[in-house]
Amino acid sequence: MQFNVEFHLSATERSVSSLERDGQPARAVTLARSYPTTVDDLWDAVTNSQRIPRWFLPISGALKPDGRYQLEGNAGGLIMECKPPSRFAITWEFGNDVSWVEVHCSDDEAEGARLALTHIARLSEHWEMYGPGATGIGWEMGLWGLAIHLAQPARPKPDEIAFATSRDGKAFITGSSERWEKAAVAAGTNPDTARAAARRTTAFYTGESAEPA
Repeated sequence: MQFNVEFHLSATERSVSSLERDGQPARAVTLARSYPTTVDDLWDAVTNSQRIPRWFLPISGALKPDGRYQLEGNAGGLIMECKPPSRFAITWEFGNDVSWVEVHCSDDEAEGARLALTHIARLSEHWEMYGPGATGIGWEMGLWGLAIHLAQPARPKPDEIAFATSRDGKAFITGSSERWEKAAVAAGTNPDTARAAARRTTAFYTGESAEPA
């Protein structure tokens, strides 16, 4: 499989912001990417239980407002809001932790359709240790999988583990982590703190050392 690392890194916009959730300090990680398709097709790809496993993970549950979903081997939660074909909001419940995900689909005159995803989590030791890349890299790999699915719907989903351990995969993860470091600094994080967190995150995803060369 040919993989253009720089193309996929450049295709995603990233930002980090500070806010409050339920009266507690929180951080929001936002990714946006455009795709050469229609809003209706993009919406179907991210909400249809038959299509989600073809680019993300197998999913079960009642995919409707107030329904609960479960991603195989990962998070589950409540569907808090669903407004086809433009927006849905869910809780993201994993272990004992609860965070929130909001997804927006809209027209993009230049490319076709645009997806913006925001993941909001309470400020925690995990955030202090790994920064926005811990969440951002995972979602960015998901948006890459979505790009493949939308371009070639019949193509099998790439093996994520094989990709993450490949040369291109490690280059993509490292590049994504470096860009999340820049997004953190742009949001006001101390550069040294952001750099240390990014190194730890890169090491977690690639299995390589977090120590600077």
